[in-house]
Amino acid sequence: MTVDPGQIFCLLGPNGAGKSTLVKILMTVIHPSQLSGTMLGQPVGHKPTLRQVGYLPEHHRFPPFMTAEQALHFYGALSGMRRPARLRRIAETLELVGMADWRKHKVGTFSKGMQQRVGLAQALLHDPKLLLLDEPTDGVDPVGRREIRDLLHHLRSEGRTILVNSHILAELESICDQLAVVVKGKVALEGTFEDLTASRRRWELSWRGAEITWPDYDVQIDGEIRRVTLPGASPEDTQPLIDRIRNEGGVIMSVTEIRESLEDLFMRALELAGDAHGHAPGAVQGKKS
Repeated sequence: MTVDPGQIFCLLGPNGAGKSTLVKILMTVIHPSQLSGTMLGQPVGHKPTLRQVGYLPEHHRFPPFMTAEQALHFYGALSGMRRPARLRRIAETLELVGMADWRKHKVGTFSKGMQQRVGLAQALLHDPKLLLLDEPTDGVDPVGRREIRDLLHHLRSEGRTILVNSHILAELESICDQLAVVVKGKVALEGTFEDLTASRRRWELSWRGAEITWPDYDVQIDGEIRRVTLPGASPEDTQPLIDRIRNEGGVIMSVTEIRESLEDLFMRALELAGDAHGHAPGAVQGKKS
């Protein structure tokens, strides 16, 4: 896989495909049996480089007796931040994730979504160039998920590179610049969402008042409304049909672009990999350090 700088890269795959394992390998939490790759221009595992990476693990846990501020001080100190820098960044990151008013409250009293927000603040605390987020919206309510999506767009606009690992496809469709679908530890599809779905794009025209048929297309009739779908057509290809409908007295009701959804793309990747049921035995293997 190649993750370009300043992009949001979405890592998709069924349970057991190796997504979290890959993220843990990048963070040296576990060691791979075999590896070739770089992160921020250095070989994976280069310790000084990890200081430029923010990491939100899946199912992370903070000491419940600590306040949000104390937890961030603790993890900021572990990353080598001086106290003046911690004080400034803790205030900034808690404000950024919507937890400023809860900074003096104990983490143990927080909901799962609130703890997730503190986790995001922890990942951002040392102002990293690269963010590795493993299920960042897990346990977050719909309002919070939207706020996190807006936050990721904001972080991208600052030039940060973000790798998001998630199984909530609907959450990812609006934020992915690039994506890869991993099945059984291997990349089944990779590229931009635009490029990967271009061949499945089509246009649907609906109109009333003109009884028009085309030999090459199947016209659906629903009362007064007629519809035709143009597979793989570009916007330019629809213009002659629109002109003909109008010339024959028809009224255009809608011209709709229909594209493959991220869920459809995901299922197509599973089928290409011969794993349409989402089973992923033989995922990326590693051992605990």
